[in-house]
Amino acid sequence: MTQRTVATFLTPEGFSQPSVVGVLREGRVVSEAGRYAVHALGARRRTPYASHAPRFSEPVLLVPGFAAGDSSLAPMSRALRREGFRTYRADIRANVGCTVAASGQLEERLEEISLRRGSRVRIVGHSLGGMLARGLAARRPDLVAGIVTMGSPMLAPGAHHVSLARTVDLLVRLNRAGMRHLMAEDCVAGLCARASLDQARAPLSDDVDFTAVFSRRDGIVDWRACIDPVATAVEVRSSHVGMAFDPAVLAAVSAALRPRAATSVVEVDRGESA
Repeated sequence: MTQRTVATFLTPEGFSQPSVVGVLREGRVVSEAGRYAVHALGARRRTPYASHAPRFSEPVLLVPGFAAGDSSLAPMSRALRREGFRTYRADIRANVGCTVAASGQLEERLEEISLRRGSRVRIVGHSLGGMLARGLAARRPDLVAGIVTMGSPMLAPGAHHVSLARTVDLLVRLNRAGMRHLMAEDCVAGLCARASLDQARAPLSDDVDFTAVFSRRDGIVDWRACIDPVATAVEVRSSHVGMAFDPAVLAAVSAALRPRAATSVVEVDRGESA
């Protein structure tokens, strides 16, 4: 499979793949990880253990991005718990399978958490995880109080760097070879791809909060595709990968998760190149 195999409707006109220069910016992830380590160490020293007890009643479900698992959002989980949130894993070891199937599994997980806590749930999704979160919020507003997406290209899922396309290519080839739990060609070029896109673009209920975190320094996806018209857009300066643990992003996510968060909309120029 080549990049052309990805359905054209996944990359609408006006969006494009990040350049090589953009991908080089992902090297910032090293310094972002360092900042997280320093921030986490300081937080542990400043915060008494007793203050870690949940202060917010609505649970938070964390959904990892493409090819990542629950462990990728462990730093975010720890940070949010220190802020008084009760976090839950999505039970995803590696987000490399059919997105429609993943959505169904996440819905079951959502129902389980909602039943256990007796309330609606807030979802935080990184990259592909954010697209899955949006689809769930549209389909089950009875279970979802709000979502926060981080670097999630909902407007153009196909506007990603060629290195990501090669990973998709490998998964498709392995699927053809008999590993059926991996992403199939239909997931990127057929009816499954269309269904996934439709789910991620479906209308949201007015009582579902939606914050879209994006970065113009994103070297993996076109940042313009991450700004949903109905979302409160929050700009950060992190890399795509670093959104999972950069302290500034953690602060933005924490603020957005608070019920009826009053976060100002960031105006952006959609015509600016990535």
